[in-house]
Amino acid sequence: MELVIQQRRRDLGAFEVGRVLPYAKRRMVGPYVFFDRMGPKDLAPGLPREADVRPHPHIGLSTITYLFDGEIMHRDSLGSEQAIRPGEVNWMTAGRGITHSERFEELRAHGGPMDGIQAWVALPDEREEMDPGFWHYASDSLPLFDGDGIVGRLIAGRLAGVESPVAVDSPQFYVHWQLRAGARAPLPPEYSERAVYVASGEVEIDGQRVDAGSMAVLSPGKAATIAALGDAVVMALGGEPVGPRWIDWNFVSSSKERIEQARADWAAGRMKLPDLDNDEFIPLPPKIGTPREPEPMS
Repeated sequence: MELVIQQRRRDLGAFEVGRVLPYAKRRMVGPYVFFDRMGPKDLAPGLPREADVRPHPHIGLSTITYLFDGEIMHRDSLGSEQAIRPGEVNWMTAGRGITHSERFEELRAHGGPMDGIQAWVALPDEREEMDPGFWHYASDSLPLFDGDGIVGRLIAGRLAGVESPVAVDSPQFYVHWQLRAGARAPLPPEYSERAVYVASGEVEIDGQRVDAGSMAVLSPGKAATIAALGDAVVMALGGEPVGPRWIDWNFVSSSKERIEQARADWAAGRMKLPDLDNDEFIPLPPKIGTPREPEPMS
């Protein structure tokens, strides 16, 4: 094991998020450049509208939203309007530019638990300026793992000969495993960069204990075994590097100049807002050097 990253918690008012990537000593794992845990939190009805993520822009990446509990409504500048629920995947590719919002309308009306992960995947150089797109995948469309105390779902990419229908733009994998106490999940060395995030419980990897809220970055070229010390939920992810990336607010790019252009475009109102959610937006934040970490839950 190379490194264990402890989450950094941030209070957003309605609930907290735990930032794992990017990290000062590990900016990316394969193409994964951002990883935030949303919650867990039990929310009462009447959640203030200020808790929603208002329309904002992205370039140069794909976002992956995956929930353990709750519901989020996605709307974007392509005209998409899609709720996401536990076990489903919302995959949005920004490419040359997209805007979207994330609203907690169901939770506002009825209350309930909120818990999930948002990850960003940097696009490879030749696809950074591709056309934007949005895809929703139902839970029953994703490959399942079930046996020996392990129940899981391959969210994206390919692992151990199994392939998800979620289209990806570079070699990678992303999996959700629920482990019974004593279960052992093998993770083959088929990608040069891999990591395991512990969502709940405790596991042991290479003889080292990894607690909930932490991400273990694995050594390359070696098979790893995730041993559950009690019931546990983990997310394993990784892939092949796409090269270093600059991050500024919600923009990811291999070029600092491209990020400057994106900032200027948003400030000047040149990026289209979602058709179904265009009555407000997040203003461009002040520039605080380059690169810097993105804002949480973006």
